[in-house]
Amino acid sequence: MISPEAFQNEINIIIANAIREDVGDGDHSSLACIPEHTFGKAHLLVKDKGILAGVEFARQVFKYVDPKLRMNVHITDGTAVKFGDIAFEVVGPQQSILKAERLVLNAMQRMSAIATKTNYYVDLLKGTGATILDTRKTTPGIRALEKWAVTIGGGANHRFALYDMIMLKDNHIDFAGDVTTALDLTIAYIRANQLNLKIIVEARYMDEIRAILAHGGADRILIDNFSIQETKEAVKLIGDQCQTESSGGINEVTLRHYAECGVNFISSGSLTHSVHNMDLSLKAVK
Repeated sequence: MISPEAFQNEINIIIANAIREDVGDGDHSSLACIPEHTFGKAHLLVKDKGILAGVEFARQVFKYVDPKLRMNVHITDGTAVKFGDIAFEVVGPQQSILKAERLVLNAMQRMSAIATKTNYYVDLLKGTGATILDTRKTTPGIRALEKWAVTIGGGANHRFALYDMIMLKDNHIDFAGDVTTALDLTIAYIRANQLNLKIIVEARYMDEIRAILAHGGADRILIDNFSIQETKEAVKLIGDQCQTESSGGINEVTLRHYAECGVNFISSGSLTHSVHNMDLSLKAVK
């Protein structure tokens, strides 16, 4: 998995690029009507309900924009919020507050939506032993934010990208010829390059699961687009030979049923690609 240092580097890149994109050669609206050294205060107003996420990210944004900005946090990441709550106050140069405003809001609104949906799925899975995972179905350029939000909501991250885990999907298997050949080539590649990477293999039907088990090189089998009954049979066949993961069209109606089949993990792209942003505002305090 991606290291904490590498993850933080991704966050740093997101902040720098977002400010570059939004500010350009200057926030001329603020520069035109607000004196440079005027200090002020604003607060983050919650206008929705759900799980708050992005407070720590906001702190990093404010620090990047202007080290003189200071936050007074009232509600931390992962906390349930409701309409009217004040998450934090930020104090400092007014121009700097406005320069950071849109990035803070855009990020927190989306992160809070993802954390809220993830937390809902986590609640649905309580008592089953299954862990909800995200996927790589994220918004290009801000994957680190979206995966951070999943963890704030109580879920776990799947691989971060193509480099931190090997995942042999249907196209890899078909291009290689069959699942056994794909695994043989993968094991040889790992050894030749002295890599320490886990291997997940997607299975589309029971015979592929049998072939994966016979090979013995997989750390986890992704039971993809199986029915609930087929998943039960697959989990029974796999037993404790490796980890199991279900994926493919699983929603809030079927989620617990798949978990009760005994899988270790359920991955869902909808955690990050199908959410409705939480309504938040950054309001000046006079």
